Amino acid sequence: MSGARPAARLLLVDDDELIVDALSVALEDEFDVLAAGTRAAALERLRSGGEPPPLALVDLGLPPAPHRPDEGFALISDLFAFNPHMKVLVLSGQTERGNIQHALTLGAVDFVPKPCDTALLISRLRHQLMLIEAEVPAARTPRTPHDLLAGESSAMATLRALIEQFADTPFPVLVEGESGSGKELVAECLHAASARREGPLMTINCAAFRPELLEAQLFGHARGAYTGADKARAGFFEEADQGTLFLDEVGEMPLDLQAKFLRVLENGEYYRLGETTRRHTGARIVAATNRDLREAVRAGNFRADLFHRLTVLTLNVPPLRERGDDWRLLLDQFQRQYAESIKPFELAEEGGALLASYPFPGNVRELRNIVIRLGAKYPGRRVGVAELRPELELDYTLTATAGVAAPGDAESRLRAPGFRLDAELEAVERTYVETALRLGAGNLSKAARLLGINRTTLYGRLARLGLSGHGGDETAP
Repeated sequence: MSGARPAARLLLVDDDELIVDALSVALEDEFDVLAAGTRAAALERLRSGGEPPPLALVDLGLPPAPHRPDEGFALISDLFAFNPHMKVLVLSGQTERGNIQHALTLGAVDFVPKPCDTALLISRLRHQLMLIEAEVPAARTPRTPHDLLAGESSAMATLRALIEQFADTPFPVLVEGESGSGKELVAECLHAASARREGPLMTINCAAFRPELLEAQLFGHARGAYTGADKARAGFFEEADQGTLFLDEVGEMPLDLQAKFLRVLENGEYYRLGETTRRHTGARIVAATNRDLREAVRAGNFRADLFHRLTVLTLNVPPLRERGDDWRLLLDQFQRQYAESIKPFELAEEGGALLASYPFPGNVRELRNIVIRLGAKYPGRRVGVAELRPELELDYTLTATAGVAAPGDAESRLRAPGFRLDAELEAVERTYVETALRLGAGNLSKAARLLGINRTTLYGRLARLGLSGHGGDETAP
C-alpha cells in the first residue's frame, strides 16, 4: 500500500539457524530483519552502513561459548556503544534470575524466555516501537542544561558549572563517564550553552563504522574515491562547520585515522577522500569515551599527541550512584516523559528506600528502563519492595557497588575511565565489611564471624578503610 509506513529495522542475533529462519518469516510483515549468528557478525552488519536499527533481539548464548551468557552480555554493551538509544530485547533460554537481572542492568528493555510465543514477542516489539515514537517529540522540544542534566546533587551542580565555563572556549572537550551516565546529553548541553547554538549539532559514533567508512563519513569523499562512491559527498567536519561535532566512542578510532583527526584539531584542515583541495572546518569538537584513554595510550592503541590535544578540557559525568537523591528527580522526569504511553505508578515509601540504597550499575539508562517496566506492569498502582525487587540486580551490590565488574562485564569495567585494580579490590572489601557490620547491627564480633576473620583482623581493616564500628558484646551469639 502506497501510504504504508516503512517497516522498522530489527537486528536479530542468534546462532540457531532454525530460530533465525522461523523468526525472520514471522516478523517480516512488520520488521526489516537483519540477521546475524555471532557477536562479530552482528557488529559487522551494523557497521556496513545504512540507517541503524532502532530495535535489537539478541540471544545470550552465542559462540564461542553458547552455553554461557558472557558473549550475549558483551554484545548488549556493544550495541549501546554503537547506539545509546537502541531498544535491546533479549530472547534466550538462559533464564536464570541472575542472567535476567544482569541483562536488564546493562540496558536491555525486556527479556523473553525461549521457547517464545510469536504473537507475544511481536506485541512486545510493537510496545518498544511505541515508546521510541513517544521519545521523538520530547527530543525535538528545546531543553535547557537543567532539563537535560536534572539533579540537585553537588556533583551535577559542578558538572553544569563546568559546562557553562567550557561552552564558548575554542578548545575540544573530552567527556568521560560510565556507560549510560549521559555523555551525549553533556555534549548537547555544551552546544546549547554556546554561541554556536544556532549552528548544527552533529553526532557520529566512531564504533559504528568500519575504518574506511568512518574516514569517508568524517572527511567526505569525491566521486569515484572508492567502490560505491557514485557521487561526491560532504563529511561531518564540513556539515558541522560553525556548529558542534560530537564524536562518541572516540577511543575506537583506528590509529591511522587518528593522525588525520589530529591535523583537524590543530588547524581545522582536512581533505576529502580522493581530492587534493584543502578544506577547513570551523566545527567545535566534543568527544566522548567510556574507555580509559590513558591506558589505551600505554597499550599503543591511541596516539599520545592526540590524547594530550583532546584532554585540554575534560568533563567527567558522575555515575548515578554518586548523585545522591537525583534518581528521584529523574524517576519523576521519566514518568512524565512516557505518561502518554504508560500510566504513571506511585512509588511507596519502602520502595523509595530500596532505590535509595541501590547503586544503579547501569546508571541513568537503567533507571529509565526500570521506570518503563514498572509503568507497563503496574500502571496507576502503588509500587513497593515486592514489585520493585525483581527489577533490580541486587546481587550486584556485593560485587559491584563501587564499580567492580559483575559476571560478563569485566571487559567494560577494565576499559572504564580511571580503572585501578587496587581501588576495585578495596571497594569490594569495603562493601563486604559494611554489609557485615549492618547485618551484625554494629557488633564487631558478629561482623567478624560473618566475614570469616578474627576480631583483631577486622579492627585493622576498619582502620585501613576509615570505617567505624561498635564493639558490642564479644560473647554475644
